Amino acid sequence: MIRALFSAGSGMSAQQTNVDNIAHNLANANTVGFKMRRAQFQDLLYQNLIQPGAAAGTQTVVPSGLQIGLGARTSSNEIIFTQGSFLQTNNPLDLVIEGRGFFQVRRPTGEIAYTRAGQFQLNRDGVLVTGDGDPIEPQITIPAEAQAVTIAQDGTVSFSQSGQAAAQLAGQLQLATFVNPAGMNMIGRNLYLPTDASGEPTLGNPGGQEGAGSLMQGYVEQSNVSVVEEFINLITSQRAYEANSKVVRAADEMYQQINNITR
Repeated sequence: MIRALFSAGSGMSAQQTNVDNIAHNLANANTVGFKMRRAQFQDLLYQNLIQPGAAAGTQTVVPSGLQIGLGARTSSNEIIFTQGSFLQTNNPLDLVIEGRGFFQVRRPTGEIAYTRAGQFQLNRDGVLVTGDGDPIEPQITIPAEAQAVTIAQDGTVSFSQSGQAAAQLAGQLQLATFVNPAGMNMIGRNLYLPTDASGEPTLGNPGGQEGAGSLMQGYVEQSNVSVVEEFINLITSQRAYEANSKVVRAADEMYQQINNITR
């Protein structure tokens, strides 16, 4: 019964973490470029009262044994990089990545972070920046007298000026791809940092041979959180938590009966 208490308690703790994860997903259901996380669980150690395969006689072995599990734990919450739906904004500085890849962002510390959120703006110097003012890498500068900005599917940025028929080249956007993007470290503000699990980034032009997706101008990628699925997961987690709490109550009542035997 002591095992039952600890096993059920570990199950309640795991489901509490699962609810925390669901709450975070739902809170970011409208965050541009957000990628949901899915909680994953593992069973804990087993107490082998009878080892499977142990000798039961001179020529026979125990077919299944007797193993008592000690509960569960949350092992990870993997980032799910499925494509979010596209929302048309008609803003020429809004971009969507159709497929794999991340935009590169240079943070104030000088390190490069990565994002799927393509809501860009211009600062006072005409540099293409994120909503926090961090410039895109490689840096793209558009002059104040530019009349129209065009960003092609391959990341070529050009603009037109009054009195000039030919478009002027402003720069070339590059995307970074990772072997295991789910291993990246989320640091908030729609930014990711690479880790040993994700591997080093591979840089290339959008739609190139490096496997990066192409760009679409005038759209943003919405969160890939499915509110319906998250509510279903929430109900399932609540019921699992409730079931484990009932096991704790049942084990406690059994202890109470044992304590009352001598009375």
